[in-house]
Amino acid sequence: MQRTSGTTEMMPVVAAAAAAVPAEPLQQSMSLWEIVQTGGWLMYVLGALSIIGLMLVLYFLLSLRRERIAPRELLMELHRLLGAYRIEEAAAMCQNDRSPAASIARAAIDYCHRASPPDPGILKEIIEGEGSRQAVRLQNRVQYLLDIAVVAPMIGLLGTVMGMLRAFNAVALDVARAKPIVLAAGVSQALVTTAAGLLVGIPAMICYAYFRNRGSRLVSDLEILGADLLTYLGRRDSVELETIGGQ
Repeated sequence: MQRTSGTTEMMPVVAAAAAAVPAEPLQQSMSLWEIVQTGGWLMYVLGALSIIGLMLVLYFLLSLRRERIAPRELLMELHRLLGAYRIEEAAAMCQNDRSPAASIARAAIDYCHRASPPDPGILKEIIEGEGSRQAVRLQNRVQYLLDIAVVAPMIGLLGTVMGMLRAFNAVALDVARAKPIVLAAGVSQALVTTAAGLLVGIPAMICYAYFRNRGSRLVSDLEILGADLLTYLGRRDSVELETIGGQ
C-alpha cells in the first residue's frame, strides 16, 4: 500500500516536469522545395514550361509592337514617296527594312517593276497574299502560349492520376497494413501537380489572349497599308497610261 501511495504522489511531479519541457513547434506549411518533391518529376516539366512561357512573354512584349511590325515613320515615308510617284526610292527604302509592312510594300513594288503595265487584279492578289503570310506569321508566334496553356493543365492532370494510383495501390496491396502516410503522400502529389498545372496554364492563357488582341490590331494596320498601296500604285499606273495616250 505504501508503494502504491508513493507512486501516486510522484504522478503530479512527473506531469509538472513534462509540462515544463517546451514542445517542438509543429510545421504549419511546406517549403517550395518540399512542394516540388511532393509533386514528383512532373513538377520539373511544369517548371520548364513556366520558364519557356515567361521567355515568350518577354519576347512578345519586345517584338509585337507597332515600331517592329508597321513603323509609323516607314508608313509616312511610303505615303510621301508613293504619292510623289518616286517608286524607286520607295523600293530602296523597303529593301533596307525588315518589318512585315516593308515586306508587303516590297512585294507590291517588285510586281509593278516586273509587269508593264501591272494588272490591278494581280496586284491586289499579291498584296493580299503577302499580307496574309505576314499575318499568319504573327499569329503563329502567339500560338505557342496557347500550346503551353493547354498542355500544362494536362500534365497536372497526369500527376493527379499518378498520385491517386499511388494512394489506391497502397490500399489494394494490403488493406490491413495500409499506412495513412502513404495514402496522404499520394493524395498530396495529386493536389500539388493539379495546382501547379493550373498555375502555369492560367497565366499563359491570359497572356495569349492579350497578345492575340495586340496582334489583331497590328494586322489591321497591315491591311490599311495594303489598301493604301493598291490605291497609290493603281493611280500611278492610270497616270502613266494617260500620259502615254496624251503623247
